Amino acid sequence: MIDLAFDKRWRDLLKQMETRFGMPLDLNGVIFLIGVQELGQHARDFKKDEKVNLMHVAISVLLTPYGYYRELGRDADGWPHFERVKDLPSLNPKEQERLMKEAILSYFEEH
Repeated sequence: MIDLAFDKRWRDLLKQMETRFGMPLDLNGVIFLIGVQELGQHARDFKKDEKVNLMHVAISVLLTPYGYYRELGRDADGWPHFERVKDLPSLNPKEQERLMKEAILSYFEEH
């Protein structure tokens, strides 16, 4: 089933991001930016392993309201750490994408 209202909300968010950052973003680009925002440090070039960690931070933040993760606090370098509270459901790639998009839309409505 196609959810036109949901698709429009997602496209509108991507347009806002493109306007703000001067380039088109995809789902992974938005997740990365959320990770950078949640880290709360100045913008800089991140090493490859830091980029992976930023994606993990963002996914953890996005899935916390759904009860999958809980924030434990920050380490000495200011990086947030999480623990998985419950297992994620078995989702196919389309369902995973939908869950992440819903979580991102909720995140930007609250921030």
